Amino acid sequence: MPTISYQLYSSRNWDIEDTFAMIAEAGFKEVEGVGPQYEDLAKTKSLLDAYGMTMPTGHFAPDLIESSPERVLEIARALGIKTIIAPYIAAEDRPTTLAGWKEFAGRLAKMSEPVVAAGLDFAWHNHDFELEPVEGKRPLDVIAAASENIMLELDLAWVHVAGEDPVAWLEKYAGRISTVHVKDVAPEGESADESGWADVGYGVMNWPAIKIAMDAAGVSHYVIEHDNPNDHKRMATRSLATVQAF
Repeated sequence: MPTISYQLYSSRNWDIEDTFAMIAEAGFKEVEGVGPQYEDLAKTKSLLDAYGMTMPTGHFAPDLIESSPERVLEIARALGIKTIIAPYIAAEDRPTTLAGWKEFAGRLAKMSEPVVAAGLDFAWHNHDFELEPVEGKRPLDVIAAASENIMLELDLAWVHVAGEDPVAWLEKYAGRISTVHVKDVAPEGESADESGWADVGYGVMNWPAIKIAMDAAGVSHYVIEHDNPNDHKRMATRSLATVQAF
């Protein structure tokens, strides 16, 4: 039975204590961490304990993983994180050539080594830009090819935004997907106030087909996310109900 988590980035515009109370009331038992939760480890650990939650996965900036692996591992040990996920590379730092992407993928492979040596998993989280071909190759394929240590946290909605089929990418990387971001895309022209995203089950994603592909790919960890909700309680409650109905 897959487990269901909540990406705390979704609630970055709300107070963290109120967020924990809200997601606990909604029924979540797991969360995925991001940078702000690592600034006061005692507070974050206290919130996890108070609400009986775990944080099995966490996003860490690639520069931090590269420059301070011991700090990343210290944070992971303190919060119980089992999978270290590199989530993003800023547009100004993004390679524009195939050689550049191969170099970046090599850096990720090197970053993964102390993480894996410590008994944890390492993964890359995609957006849409990794699916745009560069000199005939998709950067996400280049990243995956760099090392077997690099798992994928496949963001299904960003795959859709890139004009790709999430089912095809689930099939392509079956066995390499540590987690998925389960989120939805609003119909074209709708939800402009939420940057075009939707609560899970209230957008255009073909969840029946995607669920079959997730099962076939062995995906066991679903992380619910919305990049810009104007009501995080509504989003969390409705999205969780959709995923539980899978």
